[in-house]
Amino acid sequence: MKKISLLVLFLSLLGCKQEHTTQNKILEDVTFLADDKLEGRQTGTEGEKAAAAYLVQRFQELDLEPKGTDGYIQMFNFKPKTNPHEDVKFTEVSSDSTIVGRNVLGFIDNKSDQTVVIGAHYDHLGYGGEGSLFRGDEKAIHNGADDNASGVALMLNLASKLRATNVNNNYLFIAFSGEEMGLLGSNYFVKNATIDVAKMNYMINMDMVGKMNADSTLAVYGVGTSPRFKQALTANNQFFKLVENESGIGPSDHTSFYLGDVPVLHFFTGQHEDYHKPGDDASKLNYEGMNMISDYIFDIITDLDSNGKLSFRKTKNESEETPRFKVGLGVVPDYLFDGKGMRIDGVSDDKPAQKAGLQKGDVVVKLGDSTVVDMMSYMRALSVFEKGNKSKVLVLRDGKEVIFDISF
Repeated sequence: MKKISLLVLFLSLLGCKQEHTTQNKILEDVTFLADDKLEGRQTGTEGEKAAAAYLVQRFQELDLEPKGTDGYIQMFNFKPKTNPHEDVKFTEVSSDSTIVGRNVLGFIDNKSDQTVVIGAHYDHLGYGGEGSLFRGDEKAIHNGADDNASGVALMLNLASKLRATNVNNNYLFIAFSGEEMGLLGSNYFVKNATIDVAKMNYMINMDMVGKMNADSTLAVYGVGTSPRFKQALTANNQFFKLVENESGIGPSDHTSFYLGDVPVLHFFTGQHEDYHKPGDDASKLNYEGMNMISDYIFDIITDLDSNGKLSFRKTKNESEETPRFKVGLGVVPDYLFDGKGMRIDGVSDDKPAQKAGLQKGDVVVKLGDSTVVDMMSYMRALSVFEKGNKSKVLVLRDGKEVIFDISF
């Protein structure tokens, strides 16, 4: 009996060791995807093709099953917009006037009736163009390390962890293309899914998760899309200052799944001064923070594994209430700020804010006649101004009130 017991103990310890022996290639994955050689991974370019080929190789290394329409790849063709107010139109055939995007899909089949989708977009802005906030005279490669090589690296890390655990769900891993052009890859997938959408349990999206700040703030969107999410987020949180948002609608790929009645969670560490600029490089990311986020998401998935299929709940669409603007202040808001006002996380060159003297860290508490208490009130205040208008802005700087004259 003693020998048998020792054998059982040895096997159990061996099993535990194998369970925790996962491939942590977060740094390696980000470094490859954000290299100048990929020229910013713009959808339809050779850089995007090279990134897709790398992701196929990584999925093969992780022993994921192909789940695209051509092996691991799901291609989609579309005509670029000529009118910014029109929707992109997908086409069945490729031509000189179309762009070809590539989603990359890998699958863990645990023979379950339900599937958890884990996704991140891998495309970026190439040399800039529309969407870039860079104001230099010459074109420059936008490597998109945080946006969104970081999310893809965490997706691959989770695939490594989930290969032999949490077997009550299947897992579909998707690297989307076309996100920067309007969530095209995720939109196309949901409408042309390679698994039954009705059997999707929930979707986890990671977009810009590489810049966790000193107080470990982590934004999570879609918390209200299933009644089970809030408890799972709270119960498994040991390190993060969570900023939760109920809505399933937002500027990333989780929105496509929410609109398909799938519960969603979207993880985000906030915007920064390198957002959509050439300076978004691999050397600037917080890899310790990324590992913490990956572990947190894995713990949430583990917690939800035995809960069966989660119920879906519609949430308030905050985007329908967002005012339209005729002018901009020229700042990057700190979306993770949970105090009163709108804290500035970055100031664009040669824009109204910079010309007036506003700085990173200033908290806007009044714009014109309107009091600013949060992002929505800031946007409402900004929406009343037109080009040529002049006004005053009241900010808190180092705890003191300072008034600036602003010209739009």
